[in-house]
Amino acid sequence: MDESLLVDDNMVVSLAYVLYVDDEIADSADASDPLDYIHGQGYIIPGLERELTGLKVGDKKTILVDPADGYGERMDDSIVELERSLFPAEYEPVIGNSLNLQDDQSDQVFTGYIHSFDDSVVRVDLNHPMAGKLLKFDTEIVGIRPASAHELESGLHQHDCSCCGGCGDEHSCG
Repeated sequence: MDESLLVDDNMVVSLAYVLYVDDEIADSADASDPLDYIHGQGYIIPGLERELTGLKVGDKKTILVDPADGYGERMDDSIVELERSLFPAEYEPVIGNSLNLQDDQSDQVFTGYIHSFDDSVVRVDLNHPMAGKLLKFDTEIVGIRPASAHELESGLHQHDCSCCGGCGDEHSCG
């Protein structure tokens, strides 16, 4: 591994981190199983990506990301009411559970979270669960390499090949 490489656009970065939200651990990836992403391609939130730029392998940094540079501010008008008749009769909503929803006009699929419900409606919060939150990341750069042309064209895919019963070659899974 070339230790002179710096985190910069079009580099594959292996990142170990602990994410704290409201002083609780919300997510993590350790050095033995880091998050790999292509820097500068929008794979991670802007505030984190900006603060990692210029670091090298072995660098550690604590990064605070404001909501505007993370998952955005909470928007109260992003709680929508869905008629219970849209759900199967046997469906039992659970507060906090996620729902995949599809916009009829754009066909865009997005995730909402059950906020509340009664006999006639299910209220779904379309905000990201971390919207409006200050995010604290304790980070360590554990690897850097240039992204291949294939990775830059199709993205970086992290998987264990269980999705399709095994990988016959490096391009057989998605």
